[in-house]
Amino acid sequence: MKVKDWYHIFPSNTGLSLYIWIIFCVLPFYFIFRATSLSEIITGIVTTLIFFAVYWLTFNSKGALVYIGVSIQIIINIIMTILFSYVYFALFIAIYIGNIRSKAGFITMYVLLLVTTVLAIVYASFFNYMILLTHLPFLIMTILGIILIPLNKRSRIKQDELENQLEDANQRIAELAIKEERHRIARDLHDTLGQRLSMIGLKSDLSRKLIDKNPEQAKQELQDIQDTARHALKEVREMISDMKRVSFTEELKHTQLILDTADIEHTETIEADFKNIPVLIENVLSMCLKESVTNILKHSNATECMIILTESEKDIFLKISDNGTGTASFNYGNGLQGMKERLQFVNGDSHIHSSDRGFEVNMTVPKVLRQIEEG
Repeated sequence: MKVKDWYHIFPSNTGLSLYIWIIFCVLPFYFIFRATSLSEIITGIVTTLIFFAVYWLTFNSKGALVYIGVSIQIIINIIMTILFSYVYFALFIAIYIGNIRSKAGFITMYVLLLVTTVLAIVYASFFNYMILLTHLPFLIMTILGIILIPLNKRSRIKQDELENQLEDANQRIAELAIKEERHRIARDLHDTLGQRLSMIGLKSDLSRKLIDKNPEQAKQELQDIQDTARHALKEVREMISDMKRVSFTEELKHTQLILDTADIEHTETIEADFKNIPVLIENVLSMCLKESVTNILKHSNATECMIILTESEKDIFLKISDNGTGTASFNYGNGLQGMKERLQFVNGDSHIHSSDRGFEVNMTVPKVLRQIEEG
């Protein structure tokens, strides 16, 4: 125990101030010097000093030393009660026992202290019944202290441990939330900018081809590039400032424009009422649509694309397929992995089928969120 922490041996939640506990430390000498013989006085002083020395040295110890210290203190408490009618050492021992972490050790020492103290008081009363009469209120207070202080101390320690665990858990949750937010921002930047940059790349290539053949058309394409860049910048700013609602209908229009620019034939089948689709699910489906079409433009060399969105009683189904040069094996890149993570966030799943005839992504999202909102 550090010298500066010596006062921690006194409890702060028993209703007694530090000064009262200091009085209990000095009070045994008053009882000792009331003895008639020198040998009893010397015995009392030595015993008291041994008690405080053991208490000081073993208060914050662990293992067997704790039980040795408590046993010595209980023996000294019995001696002081019988010889000098001083029973208040039991209160110090009660504090000590409250610090014992082991449940079995706590119960054993708790019962042992209570039983030995009561027996010592009864035994001392047989020889001097005036002790029982003159000190009865203080004896009752001591017995109550022996009963309540260890329980209160142990409960306080457990509460402190739970508060520390809760604080650590809250800190870990905050760290995970920050990490997840970083991942979300990374996915949103990838999904938002990826499609716009793909469109800018396609129109740039087209403008380069038209600049000599059809300057007016090339100017128009360059204007589209400028508009797309401004729109992408606006989306990034909106995404950073707040998580806005991503309308599936608006995203579908952007997708159609990009597919037209890339000379990819496309068909859309939309059989769902967006009024019945939660905002979160619509955001996820919109991002998945954007990511899927971006992958088609980047990797498939497709000439045809089909988009199907249907709604059943329990699920929402989105299918995006193309006739590009798909392969039998594929890897989850940043786009597909981000799409998978978004679907998992709303308890959805995805199935990807790749072959020489094309690439197909099937996404299913349960409508549990809508049921919760209605409830």
